[in-house]
Amino acid sequence: MTWVAAVARLRARRESGVLVTVVTVRGHAPRDAGAKMVVGRSETWGSIGGGNVEAVAIDRAREMVTTAKPEPELIDFALNDKVTNEHGVQCCGGTVTVLLEPLSVVRAVAIFGVGHVGLELARILARQDLDLHLIDTRSDILSATRLEVLADAVAQVHVHHTPLLPEEVLEELPSGTHILIMTHDHAEDAALCDAALRTSHLGSIGLIGSAAKWVRFRKRLATEGDHDEAAIDRIKTPIGLPDATGKEPATIAVSVAADLLRTFETEEN
Repeated sequence: MTWVAAVARLRARRESGVLVTVVTVRGHAPRDAGAKMVVGRSETWGSIGGGNVEAVAIDRAREMVTTAKPEPELIDFALNDKVTNEHGVQCCGGTVTVLLEPLSVVRAVAIFGVGHVGLELARILARQDLDLHLIDTRSDILSATRLEVLADAVAQVHVHHTPLLPEEVLEELPSGTHILIMTHDHAEDAALCDAALRTSHLGSIGLIGSAAKWVRFRKRLATEGDHDEAAIDRIKTPIGLPDATGKEPATIAVSVAADLLRTFETEEN
């Protein structure tokens, strides 16, 4: 398997890993500069030459996988019999520098309702390296023609047409997915809010709408949904930056996207 395919496999599995690259070689070494391997929690793909160099790189990569915020690292190796190595002697005679680059699990965002605001928001978020899930009950809203604007997306875009119960998609979403609820139907929004609070593996939950809408929803979530105040407070509404007051779909979308990116930064700190 090529290193590109291995990176894609880790992403699809939503597993972290490390890309290991031989960046410089002086003298003789098992592999030339540019050789790569990918290290996951329990598997490796490719090779940077075997021996002590590869074994040390794998050990360090596995340590990085379990680190909260790993940074790229360079490791220098001298390949001679005078160096004490952890995994045996390599006496090719040269020196090697290896770069370890963390491959983090990308974030996931789910937009429930891909109407005017939802589509504008999808266009913005599609420029980010994340998994973007688009969910709607209306097939025409998710038509290939309408979603052509996402053709050059950096994000991995997943489209879910759910004509009856969009809340069923919540269980299928990756752990930590950030939820944005903005459907065309307030009853659908309410059902999604209730279901999202009952789905334990999700990230933040945002709801578009007015203060009056939230008063009704909050009461319903407490009385009919039997959610306590702490649970209900997980839902952020209104979404977006508070000082962005424009009502055009594109303006709202920019505000919501900026607010979400700020949430991402908060998670990192």
